Amino acid sequence: MRKITLDIETTGEFGANNDVLALDLAVVCIHDSETDSFACFTQNELPSLWQILERSDLIIGYNSDHFDIPILNKYYTGDLTRIKSVDLMKEVKEVLGRRLKLDNIAQATLGCKKSGSGLQSIAWWQNGEYDKVKQYCTDDVRITRDLYDYARKNKSIKYADYDGVREIKLPNTASWEKKSKDDQSALTHTLPF
Repeated sequence: MRKITLDIETTGEFGANNDVLALDLAVVCIHDSETDSFACFTQNELPSLWQILERSDLIIGYNSDHFDIPILNKYYTGDLTRIKSVDLMKEVKEVLGRRLKLDNIAQATLGCKKSGSGLQSIAWWQNGEYDKVKQYCTDDVRITRDLYDYARKNKSIKYADYDGVREIKLPNTASWEKKSKDDQSALTHTLPF
Protein backbone atom coordinates (compact mmCIF):
# COMPACT_ATOMS: atom_id res chain seq x y z
CA MET A 1 0.00 0.00 0.00
CA ARG A 2 1.41 3.37 -1.04
CA LYS A 3 0.76 5.89 1.74
CA ILE A 4 1.34 9.62 1.33
CA THR A 5 1.54 11.65 4.52
CA LEU A 6 1.14 15.35 3.79
CA ASP A 7 0.93 18.80 5.29
CA ILE A 8 0.56 22.23 3.73
CA GLU A 9 1.51 25.74 4.68
CA THR A 10 -0.28 28.82 3.38
CA THR A 11 0.90 32.28 2.38
CA GLY A 12 -1.43 34.12 4.76
CA GLU A 13 -3.83 33.91 7.68
CA PHE A 14 -7.57 33.35 7.79
CA GLY A 15 -9.68 36.39 7.03
CA ALA A 16 -12.71 37.55 8.98
CA ASN A 17 -14.93 34.74 7.63
CA ASN A 18 -12.44 31.87 8.30
CA ASP A 19 -12.88 30.56 4.75
CA VAL A 20 -10.28 27.84 4.13
CA LEU A 21 -10.65 28.24 0.38
CA ALA A 22 -9.62 31.90 0.59
CA LEU A 23 -6.12 30.79 1.61
CA ASP A 24 -3.34 30.31 -0.95
CA LEU A 25 -0.85 27.48 -0.89
CA ALA A 26 2.75 28.27 -0.03
CA VAL A 27 4.12 24.73 0.06
CA VAL A 28 2.99 21.13 0.45
CA CYS A 29 5.37 18.56 1.89
CA ILE A 30 4.93 14.80 1.76
CA HIS A 31 6.38 11.53 2.89
CA ASP A 32 6.04 8.76 0.31
CA SER A 33 6.02 5.28 1.86
CA GLU A 34 6.96 3.74 -1.49
CA THR A 35 10.31 5.56 -1.62
CA ASP A 36 10.58 6.32 2.13
CA SER A 37 11.46 9.89 1.19
CA PHE A 38 10.28 13.42 1.89
CA ALA A 39 9.61 16.05 -0.77
CA CYS A 40 8.23 19.59 -0.91
CA PHE A 41 6.27 21.26 -3.71
CA THR A 42 5.43 24.91 -4.31
CA GLN A 43 2.49 25.97 -6.49
CA ASN A 44 4.42 25.77 -9.76
CA GLU A 45 5.66 22.26 -8.86
CA LEU A 46 2.20 20.79 -8.17
CA PRO A 47 1.99 18.78 -11.44
CA SER A 48 4.75 16.54 -10.05
CA LEU A 49 2.78 16.08 -6.82
CA TRP A 50 -0.42 15.13 -8.68
CA GLN A 51 1.38 12.19 -10.31
CA ILE A 52 2.35 10.90 -6.86
CA LEU A 53 -1.06 11.41 -5.25
CA GLU A 54 -2.87 9.79 -8.16
CA ARG A 55 -0.85 6.60 -7.66
CA SER A 56 -1.34 6.55 -3.89
CA ASP A 57 -3.66 4.27 -1.96
CA LEU A 58 -3.99 6.44 1.13
CA ILE A 59 -3.49 10.08 2.10
CA ILE A 60 -2.61 10.68 5.77
CA GLY A 61 -2.76 14.05 7.48
CA TYR A 62 -3.70 16.03 10.55
CA ASN A 63 -6.77 18.20 9.95
CA SER A 64 -6.26 17.27 6.31
CA ASP A 65 -9.89 16.55 5.39
CA HIS A 66 -10.94 20.03 6.54
CA PHE A 67 -7.83 22.06 5.62
CA ASP A 68 -5.08 20.52 3.48
CA ILE A 69 -7.12 18.55 0.93
CA PRO A 70 -9.70 21.31 0.24
CA ILE A 71 -6.89 23.83 -0.35
CA LEU A 72 -5.02 21.41 -2.63
CA ASN A 73 -8.26 20.73 -4.52
CA LYS A 74 -8.30 24.43 -5.55
CA TYR A 75 -5.24 23.71 -7.70
CA TYR A 76 -6.15 20.21 -8.89
CA THR A 77 -8.29 19.48 -11.95
CA GLY A 78 -9.75 16.31 -10.41
CA ASP A 79 -11.06 15.58 -6.93
CA LEU A 80 -8.55 14.54 -4.28
CA THR A 81 -11.38 13.53 -1.95
CA ARG A 82 -11.80 10.44 -4.15
CA ILE A 83 -8.52 9.10 -2.74
CA LYS A 84 -8.95 7.33 0.60
CA SER A 85 -7.70 9.44 3.51
CA VAL A 86 -7.09 9.21 7.24
CA ASP A 87 -7.32 12.51 9.08
CA LEU A 88 -5.84 11.90 12.52
CA MET A 89 -7.47 15.01 14.01
CA LYS A 90 -10.86 13.78 12.81
CA GLU A 91 -10.20 10.32 14.30
CA VAL A 92 -9.36 11.89 17.67
CA LYS A 93 -12.39 14.18 17.60
CA GLU A 94 -14.74 11.26 16.86
CA VAL A 95 -13.57 9.52 20.03
CA LEU A 96 -12.82 12.44 22.35
CA GLY A 97 -15.51 14.85 21.17
CA ARG A 98 -13.08 17.72 20.69
CA ARG A 99 -10.11 18.69 18.55
CA LEU A 100 -6.57 18.57 19.87
CA LYS A 101 -3.48 20.35 18.59
CA LEU A 102 -0.88 18.27 16.80
CA ASP A 103 1.78 19.51 19.22
CA ASN A 104 -0.19 18.26 22.25
CA ILE A 105 -0.49 14.75 20.81
CA ALA A 106 3.11 14.68 19.53
CA GLN A 107 4.53 15.60 22.93
CA ALA A 108 2.40 13.09 24.85
CA THR A 109 2.70 10.23 22.34
CA LEU A 110 6.14 10.65 20.77
CA GLY A 111 7.95 12.88 23.26
CA CYS A 112 8.73 15.50 20.60
CA LYS A 113 7.57 19.05 19.90
CA LYS A 114 6.71 20.81 16.69
CA SER A 115 9.53 22.93 15.31
CA GLY A 116 7.41 26.05 14.94
CA SER A 117 3.87 27.30 14.41
CA GLY A 118 1.63 28.11 11.50
CA LEU A 119 1.91 31.83 12.24
CA GLN A 120 5.72 31.62 12.22
CA SER A 121 5.52 29.80 8.91
CA ILE A 122 3.45 32.58 7.38
CA ALA A 123 5.95 35.21 8.62
CA TRP A 124 8.88 33.18 7.24
CA TRP A 125 7.15 32.87 3.86
CA GLN A 126 6.37 36.58 3.70
CA ASN A 127 10.03 37.35 4.57
CA GLY A 128 11.28 35.07 1.79
CA GLU A 129 12.60 32.43 4.21
CA TYR A 130 11.23 29.60 2.10
CA ASP A 131 13.67 26.94 3.33
CA LYS A 132 12.49 27.50 6.92
CA VAL A 133 8.88 26.97 5.82
CA LYS A 134 9.79 23.79 3.96
CA GLN A 135 11.73 22.42 6.95
CA TYR A 136 8.87 23.25 9.34
CA CYS A 137 6.33 21.62 7.03
CA THR A 138 8.54 18.53 6.60
CA ASP A 139 8.89 18.29 10.39
CA ASP A 140 5.09 18.28 10.72
CA VAL A 141 4.85 15.55 8.08
CA ARG A 142 7.40 13.45 10.00
CA ILE A 143 5.42 13.88 13.24
CA THR A 144 2.14 13.01 11.51
CA ARG A 145 3.66 9.91 9.90
CA ASP A 146 5.09 8.78 13.23
CA LEU A 147 1.76 9.37 15.01
CA TYR A 148 -0.03 7.35 12.33
CA ASP A 149 2.45 4.49 12.71
CA TYR A 150 2.11 4.61 16.51
CA ALA A 151 -1.70 4.61 16.31
CA ARG A 152 -1.75 1.67 13.87
CA LYS A 153 0.57 -0.35 16.11
CA ASN A 154 -1.02 0.56 19.48
CA LYS A 155 -4.62 1.31 18.41
CA SER A 156 -4.36 4.49 20.49
CA ILE A 157 -2.52 7.75 20.93
CA LYS A 158 -1.86 9.96 23.95
CA TYR A 159 -2.54 13.57 24.77
CA ALA A 160 -1.81 15.93 27.65
CA ASP A 161 -4.81 17.04 29.67
CA TYR A 162 -5.08 19.31 32.70
CA ASP A 163 -4.45 16.35 35.04
CA GLY A 164 -1.72 14.54 33.11
CA VAL A 165 -1.26 12.35 30.06
CA ARG A 166 -4.25 10.35 28.87
CA GLU A 167 -4.67 7.66 26.24
CA ILE A 168 -7.31 7.70 23.51
CA LYS A 169 -8.32 4.34 22.07
CA LEU A 170 -8.82 4.59 18.31
CA PRO A 171 -11.22 1.81 17.27
CA ASN A 172 -10.99 2.39 13.50
CA THR A 173 -7.25 1.76 13.03
CA ALA A 174 -7.81 -1.73 11.57
CA SER A 175 -9.87 -0.25 8.71
CA TRP A 176 -7.41 2.51 7.79
CA GLU A 177 -5.46 0.39 5.35
CA LYS A 178 -8.23 -1.90 4.15
CA LYS A 179 -9.37 -1.35 0.61
CA SER A 180 -13.07 -1.19 -0.11
CA LYS A 181 -14.80 -1.81 -3.42
CA ASP A 182 -15.03 1.95 -3.93
CA ASP A 183 -11.31 2.65 -3.48
CA GLN A 184 -9.86 3.93 -6.75
CA SER A 185 -6.11 3.76 -6.25
CA ALA A 186 -3.79 4.12 -9.23
CA LEU A 187 -6.47 6.12 -11.00
CA THR A 188 -5.44 9.09 -13.09
CA HIS A 189 -7.65 11.98 -12.06
CA THR A 190 -6.02 14.77 -14.05
CA LEU A 191 -6.48 13.43 -17.56
CA PRO A 192 -9.84 13.89 -19.29
CA PHE A 193 -11.50 10.77 -20.64
